[in-house]
Amino acid sequence: METNEKEFAEIVKQHRSAIYTVCYMFAKDADEADDLFQEVLINLWKGMGAFKEQSKISTWIWRVSFNTCISADRKKKKRKTVRLSMDINLYEDRDEDSRQIKMLYERIHRLKPFDRAIVMLWLEGISYEEIGAIVGISTKNVSVRLVRIKEELKKMINNQ
Repeated sequence: METNEKEFAEIVKQHRSAIYTVCYMFAKDADEADDLFQEVLINLWKGMGAFKEQSKISTWIWRVSFNTCISADRKKKKRKTVRLSMDINLYEDRDEDSRQIKMLYERIHRLKPFDRAIVMLWLEGISYEEIGAIVGISTKNVSVRLVRIKEELKKMINNQ
């Protein structure tokens, strides 16, 4: 599949929400999510010529997004960084819904990257079949892993 810049821009426009969702789940903050988004776009552009259309393009985009973010996560863990912090976060939401969403995000973020990918796809409403195609496991295995992931998330709630 040969792609020109205009076609690529259209593909990105159609799938940017999915790409950003993956980046958001692997990032610690908005800047890191933006950096991951750029990395994914680079990898998509490089890989467009190799896309063989054996699956839906959305499945391929999810897979490239996950692989890019998981690779970046591994590289990040190898590097030691010094975290700068501020005493106040001016952008932090203080209502109950925002706190609940943030707690869910933090718990999901504590999962292993592979499990994080599966639960995130499930939260996006993607079918077990497509989740399996994206992450490279059987539909039955998706079902089993989701049960285990839900149990792990429940344990996190009980241990707090």
